[in-house]
Amino acid sequence: MTSGRLRLTAAAVTALTVALTAPQVWAAQQPVSAPKSPPVPTLSWSDCQDGFECANAQVPLDYREPQGRTITLAVIRKHAADPSKRKGTLFLQPGGPGNSGVDFVRNNYADLPTALRDDFDVFGYDVRGVGRSSQVVCWDDPTYTKAVTAAKGVPGPDAYEPAVKQAADFDQACQTNAGDLLPYVGTQYVARDIDLLRQALGEQQLTYYGRSFGSYIGTVYAAMFPKRVRALALDGAYDPEHYTSRPYAYDRPQYLALDGAMGRFLDWCKADQATCGFGDGDPRGAFEKLKADLDANPVPTANGGQANGYTLVYRLMFNINEGKVIWPSFGEALRKAQLRDNTSFLLRPPSPASFDFLNPNVVVECVDKKYPTDPALLKRQVTTNAKLAPLLGPAMAYGPPTYDHQHATACVQWKGEHTSRYSGSFRAKGSAPILVIGNTGDPDTPYQDAVALSRELDNGRLLTFKAEGHTAFGRSACASVAITDYLVDLKVPARGASCADETQPPSSEPTVAPPGTTLSELRNGVNERVDRIGSLH
Repeated sequence: MTSGRLRLTAAAVTALTVALTAPQVWAAQQPVSAPKSPPVPTLSWSDCQDGFECANAQVPLDYREPQGRTITLAVIRKHAADPSKRKGTLFLQPGGPGNSGVDFVRNNYADLPTALRDDFDVFGYDVRGVGRSSQVVCWDDPTYTKAVTAAKGVPGPDAYEPAVKQAADFDQACQTNAGDLLPYVGTQYVARDIDLLRQALGEQQLTYYGRSFGSYIGTVYAAMFPKRVRALALDGAYDPEHYTSRPYAYDRPQYLALDGAMGRFLDWCKADQATCGFGDGDPRGAFEKLKADLDANPVPTANGGQANGYTLVYRLMFNINEGKVIWPSFGEALRKAQLRDNTSFLLRPPSPASFDFLNPNVVVECVDKKYPTDPALLKRQVTTNAKLAPLLGPAMAYGPPTYDHQHATACVQWKGEHTSRYSGSFRAKGSAPILVIGNTGDPDTPYQDAVALSRELDNGRLLTFKAEGHTAFGRSACASVAITDYLVDLKVPARGASCADETQPPSSEPTVAPPGTTLSELRNGVNERVDRIGSLH
């Protein structure tokens, strides 16, 4: 399988497998009403090393024209290790939006519990607009590099207007470079793709594990096809009503959850200076000073780039998803940053692999969400979020279009159609039981989102992981067993079930990262295209 990025422009449509005839133009709010069923893809499997098989699936680009143009999805699977126990196919869906499902399966298969590997063919794919499935590219690598290099960890008082202009430039680049694809990358169409892939694999019902944004994809699938659900485990869940229709109400808890997690780390650092090693008794003050110092005097990196306060915030935002296990390494890396030591993993600027993730991350959310278009409301929301989350919030609020917290400036100005957006309902009435998992200290998808989803679903059941960090599968033995039992045997945890087995920081200062710590760019996303769910043994 190639790892090169695909770029869709008006001139390059025919170079991809997006076919030749132009789609009928419909109003953005027109509901999907397909007069004919789309053809089920034929999967021609071939060996792609280490026991995996890969194929390409042709699906409609626009489900309003199910017999029309197509787009190619890259898929991967590994057969059940014990054919005598085989129950069907397990779909694995990573977070994002923007992460490769092909890489997710390949990189995590060995860590799956034996029961999942024995009982299921393990399957994944790159959703439309991601990775090998017509990668969306708005800003190219040099443009993104320039934007993140110029961003600040401590933006000045006049940062708002430049941020809005920069977001408008990003939006225009999306229309220029990927306009033919943009209306069709929303989650309604992703769910329809999954249903075609389910049929192509010969499955009567769907067995699915989705983490982070993958939980929202699973939620939409259940809402659209409730009778086709066998088992859906939704880990690090989204509040779908807020995400889709009240995006400001979705954004603010994310700002608060991220800053809350950072604050709890700094509180621990102050209480255990011997292990943390950063801050000289005042970690919060030292952190604020470090951001400003790095902005004023960026640290040269080994590849000729520069790391500043924004670099520090960017790395902390993603790596804090690891939970308490990474806290000692944070202390060590922050101390290195104070010493201007560019071997600190917190001083590694965003890479081209990051941009592969960030481009579709922004685009998909701008298609999925409907922000109010009032510019005065945008300013009030963005500036308030920055004030309420002072540790990491300002850098994200006024930075270039990157991750979830910062999409409002781009999405309010979005000119593209929302053709493939799903707007509800999210009840999934009549579905089989659906397992929702939430972490009480999740810095990325706040715990109240999981609670809201479990209540929104007609047949949802909540499992709580009392822990820092993002998602539970692979981080909690207790939760991993519960999720596995559910996927294999349809055993639903008791109401009110919870797990409290998070790995705690060591009691003495480590000289290296704790075992199992990836120091990744995104635990639930990019580590130079590697997305790991952690050891499950």
